[in-house]
Amino acid sequence: MTADRRGMFGVHGSGDTSGYGRLVVPVLAQGSSARPFGGYFDAVADDLEGSLHSAGVEFDDAIEAVIVFRGEFTLHVRREHLLRVATTLRNQPELRFEMCLGVNGVHYPQNEGRELHASYPLLSITHNRRIRLEVSVPESDPHIPSLVGIYPTNDWHERETYDFFGIQFDGHPSLTRIQMPDDWVGHPQRKDYPLGGIPVEYKGASIPPPDRRREYN
Repeated sequence: MTADRRGMFGVHGSGDTSGYGRLVVPVLAQGSSARPFGGYFDAVADDLEGSLHSAGVEFDDAIEAVIVFRGEFTLHVRREHLLRVATTLRNQPELRFEMCLGVNGVHYPQNEGRELHASYPLLSITHNRRIRLEVSVPESDPHIPSLVGIYPTNDWHERETYDFFGIQFDGHPSLTRIQMPDDWVGHPQRKDYPLGGIPVEYKGASIPPPDRRREYN
């Protein structure tokens, strides 16, 4: 699937303050990669497949796509299997991904039924390996199981992703906004969020919203 992103951010319905209003960038969706993946990626896939099979879960049921792109290895996990996959990656001696380096939200408004993505970088200190998990959900049902019970340091990261993208991490101990006020409406890092903003006061001086600072013809 391909699409064109227009402007710096792809936002519509508000002022383009980036100065790149006429910029057109093709966005290419990466398809699933075929074996051999190269490097240690094949070993990770094989060990994960064997461990999941031993637990009664087939690899293709849990993993909807494996993508190798620019030297990075990404497993696209179905959300109902995320906890099982993450636990297996952490606990199995041949895998031992002890660290999850947080979670990043991504918004693809044109990817119908899969608009919201959560991306988890994992690090194995034992084996000096890095991979990434990615989960996709629709805006109409933005629920993903929380990984705080497996990787406790994801606590604030999940709160931030909820705050900015609106992804609901089910099972999180306290899923509240972490940077925006509790009564804030909307999720500011979604691509359909207006670029305008609100005035900000600094010691008596008022800074206007970005879409009122200057104009582009």
